Amino acid sequence: MKITKEIVKKTAHLARLHFDANNEEEMVHDLQKMVDWVDKLKEVDTENVEPLTGMSFEIDRYREDSVKDHLPTEKVFKNAPKHDSNYFRVPKVINQ
Repeated sequence: MKITKEIVKKTAHLARLHFDANNEEEMVHDLQKMVDWVDKLKEVDTENVEPLTGMSFEIDRYREDSVKDHLPTEKVFKNAPKHDSNYFRVPKVINQ
């Protein structure tokens, strides 16, 4: 694929990129190098290669999701610096 100034301008517009005309030729050159590099991947023989769905073949081992007893409210708030009935009190971090 040949990268032209028109392609660079259209791509820059779609990506909301702004650069001056002096850098336009450099952008054409850089994008052409990227496209050429990706085109090299077409040369790789992938005939007998299975597609990857992830980078690891390990199987995730999840614990069984089961309901267990919860802590009583008194124990939950025992070490909390501040609390109000069933809520933790935390310092205000957002000012309007």
